Amino acid sequence: MQVPLFPLNTVLFPGGPLPLRIFEPRYLDMISACMKDDKPFGVLLIREGGEVGPATTRDVGTLAKVADWYQGSDGILGVTAIGTDRFRLLTSRQQADGLNIGEIELLPPPLPMALPPGYANLAEILGTVLDDLGRLYENLDRHPEDAVWVAWRFAEILPVDLEDKQAILESDDIGACLQTIERVLHS
Repeated sequence: MQVPLFPLNTVLFPGGPLPLRIFEPRYLDMISACMKDDKPFGVLLIREGGEVGPATTRDVGTLAKVADWYQGSDGILGVTAIGTDRFRLLTSRQQADGLNIGEIELLPPPLPMALPPGYANLAEILGTVLDDLGRLYENLDRHPEDAVWVAWRFAEILPVDLEDKQAILESDDIGACLQTIERVLHS
């Protein structure tokens, strides 16, 4: 499967929102094509470099689909994308306009699991926090009974180092992810 790639200084999780402000022609064209064809683009954490210009990325990312958009008064396109599936980047090539296209394989989603008894309070805390975050999370599908969903939502909203967020995205060990979340909440 081939998808356009959007390297960012953020980690997107499946089911999570991603607000973007897009101004570079290559990404404006990418978003336009993705919306027209109802296709996803791949979000990858930048390893080295910047969001503008050349960058190297991590190999595991998340597909994103445009959920909403608006044209700002400053002429910049505002987009809200939603993460769908995790993927592994196999190869990539750069088009003449600078947009990277990746050959990817989808990673199997972690199996849903109930929150372990010692973490049951996390769902309640998360619900309160998401309610306070406003528009970005108000229409998000919620699955507070699913430990994977809870771990990923906390990982995206807590001030966790990007490398730790990436490790949570790459991990299928949700128990370890919940331990990391608990440690951050109580530090």
